[in-house]
Amino acid sequence: MQTSGPASGTPRVLVIDDSNTIRRSAEIFLRQGGYEVLLAEDGFEALAKVNDTEPDLIFCDILMPRLDGYQTCAIIKRNPRFSAVPVVMLSSRDGVFDKARGRMVGSDEYLTKPFTKEQLLRAVAQFCPQPG
Repeated sequence: MQTSGPASGTPRVLVIDDSNTIRRSAEIFLRQGGYEVLLAEDGFEALAKVNDTEPDLIFCDILMPRLDGYQTCAIIKRNPRFSAVPVVMLSSRDGVFDKARGRMVGSDEYLTKPFTKEQLLRAVAQFCPQPG
């Protein structure tokens, strides 16, 4: 499996969220942190991007239409090709049940929305080498 973005060696991060505001905020914060950013609006679009781009880390919203974050994470983690890719669940809910359910489907971490630039970059740093 590829472990970094194209020839640059920059870690590639996929952000899956149906909120344009959250996607754009995450994109700005991650680009400022030096990461390559990919965006997806829902689980179906995300699954195609995971397959085509092999990201190093995935941020996945829980509440999305059609295919929710739990289902999306479970599908990614069941695929041997991507099972080692860390998935950080994103949610405005921070209850114990939500976090436990995320762990049950294979998520590696849980980040509560709205998040700050520092919180997002700290989560990325847990799983990806610093760019540059």
